[in-house]
Amino acid sequence: MQEVNVIEVKEEILADNDKRAADVRERLHKQGVFMLNIMASPGSGKTSLILQTLRSLKGHSRAAVIEGDIDSSVDAEKVAKEEIPAIQLRTGGACHLDAFMIEKALNELDIDKLDLVIIENIGNLVCPAEFDTGAARNAMILSVPEGDDKPLKYPLMFSVCDALVVNKIDYLGLSDFNMQVFRERVRKLNPKISIFEVSCKTGEGIPDWVEWLKEQMAAKIG
Repeated sequence: MQEVNVIEVKEEILADNDKRAADVRERLHKQGVFMLNIMASPGSGKTSLILQTLRSLKGHSRAAVIEGDIDSSVDAEKVAKEEIPAIQLRTGGACHLDAFMIEKALNELDIDKLDLVIIENIGNLVCPAEFDTGAARNAMILSVPEGDDKPLKYPLMFSVCDALVVNKIDYLGLSDFNMQVFRERVRKLNPKISIFEVSCKTGEGIPDWVEWLKEQMAAKIG
């Protein structure tokens, strides 16, 4: 029987990406720019949270957004309406953003005039967790309608994030989502993660989330 040679392509891809991510992170740090990578499922409220965040930061930070989508520019157009610079990355089928893509987007922004760049990653809870974008911090959103069992199904995503935003808490009374059980499941995976309960519809919890972001920016840039 002919011997089969196995080539670990994924390991090579991740190693190359990690190196580029480190370069991106160092570049932004030298320029005094904080980059936040937001990951979540489709429909969880990524764009809504970003818009709420940007409105809260007006007068505090000069921001831009990098929008990732397989094939659309809908979210970037929403951001642009807020008079915020936005770059759309169309992956053409790729289910994640990586450091190489982010570097291309950063090259299209006037970094010298920015303090904050927010990445809205592709909507899913699997692939984006595996690829370092070069961001200073990673955050994820989980909406109440998605259920409290997601830490059991997607442990890597919950493990790699510095912050977790539980969105759509205005639905809690209409669901069987158990916040206490959910928090316990998350803490087992990531004891240090910061958890915020918010409603982008009512604005509840947004100030605490924004305050956390301000603190992270000050710590990383200052």
